[in-house]
Amino acid sequence: MCGRTRCTLRPDDIPRATHRGGQPSRTIDLDRYRPCYNFSPGWNLPVVRREENSDGDDYVVHCMKWGLIPSFTKKNEKPDYYRMFNARSESINEKASFRRLIPKCRCLVAVEGFYEWKKDGSKKQPYYIHFKDGRPLVFAALYDSWKNSEGEIIYTFTILTTSSSPALQWLHDRMPVILGDKESTEKWLGGLSSSKFDTVLKPYAEPDLVWYPVTPAMGKPSFDGPECIKEIQLKKEDKNIISKFFTRKEIKKEEEFKGEEKSSHQDSVETDVHASFKKEPKVGDCNEFSSAADESGIAKHLDDATGQGQVKRDYEEFSTDPDQGTYQTDVTQASPLKKKREVKSNEDKQPTLFAYFTKS
Repeated sequence: MCGRTRCTLRPDDIPRATHRGGQPSRTIDLDRYRPCYNFSPGWNLPVVRREENSDGDDYVVHCMKWGLIPSFTKKNEKPDYYRMFNARSESINEKASFRRLIPKCRCLVAVEGFYEWKKDGSKKQPYYIHFKDGRPLVFAALYDSWKNSEGEIIYTFTILTTSSSPALQWLHDRMPVILGDKESTEKWLGGLSSSKFDTVLKPYAEPDLVWYPVTPAMGKPSFDGPECIKEIQLKKEDKNIISKFFTRKEIKKEEEFKGEEKSSHQDSVETDVHASFKKEPKVGDCNEFSSAADESGIAKHLDDATGQGQVKRDYEEFSTDPDQGTYQTDVTQASPLKKKREVKSNEDKQPTLFAYFTKS
């Protein structure tokens, strides 16, 4: 895309800038041309075109308005120069506004540089693009004429654009078609109507095309003068403001994640500790559970002993033992049955060992 240019060339420098030899056959409306550092659509710029109805090398330096107004536009319609100030070179053969102009309405536009804006969020930073050695740039263009309601014939032109070169992709995806040598200008201006212009309508990728940042004030069409092309130094903060924003955001997220992870770990430890205390069985509960199971086994053992008649005799022998008190104390302390009976509830109807012998 190309919406602002610088052209401070003198009128007599235009032919030489476009690689034209000799003098033009004539000049048209050059008195309307005013050199400017900040041209925008609707302004008058000198262009070089072929002389009408001429098969030779005759050419004309013609001052036209930038921004194509097709000849079929209604006479009473207000011209909009911003509508077609650029034309995509890839589609000029498809659109009626441009296709009919290719055979005889090709022209050259000589400027010293152009401006392009780099978008950075809501901010836009302009850059000035030019040749390193200072020579003029030559753009491929198409022109047309239109008669308004007052009968005035107005000549207008549009600058062709193409995809950006690899070196300029970071700035914008489009750039003007730059004809970098005499051969390409000759082919575009003097080529036959049946010629294919694919070889010249391509991105200019040579390393002598350079750029630098300029003041955002030139975004206003009324801003003019050498200040428009004065190089400025961008602040590092401005260059990296977006990357810094995301970096801070990532660091903050990482810190929050670490904090959550640490908190989660502490909660897990506390939960495990509480769970371990909660799950540890109580002595009483274990004894009650064991009592029921063990006493069931004792009851079964007593039933077997009753059948054999052996338990009673053992008890009688035990009762006559002189060391009965000591033994009984030891057994009482060592036997788990005593502990289980102490824990056992009074409401339990399960028969005990001593209850059995008392009945007998």
